[in-house]
Amino acid sequence: MVKIKKKVEDFICEKCGSAIKGNGYTDHCPNCLWSKHVDVVPGDREENCHGMMTPISVEFKSGEYIVHYQCIKCRYKHRVKTAKDDDFECILDLMK
Repeated sequence: MVKIKKKVEDFICEKCGSAIKGNGYTDHCPNCLWSKHVDVVPGDREENCHGMMTPISVEFKSGEYIVHYQCIKCRYKHRVKTAKDDDFECILDLMK
């Protein structure tokens, strides 16, 4: 089992420009859902790629929405559960 490392960081979304207040587990912009490829293990910030992660789809599983991402630089794929403050319209748009 992978141990997620809590790392509280605020950031400016490189896709939409929103100022995001991190909670220690924030790994994507709640406004546009885009992310950045910075972790090998969630929270470690040890990935050298630093490419933008585009949300490519959403699945609904066991009562939760899960966003699937793909790095536009290295093509790495990753998925993560949505957060309570994520824009639900963006989530629904990915399900179309």
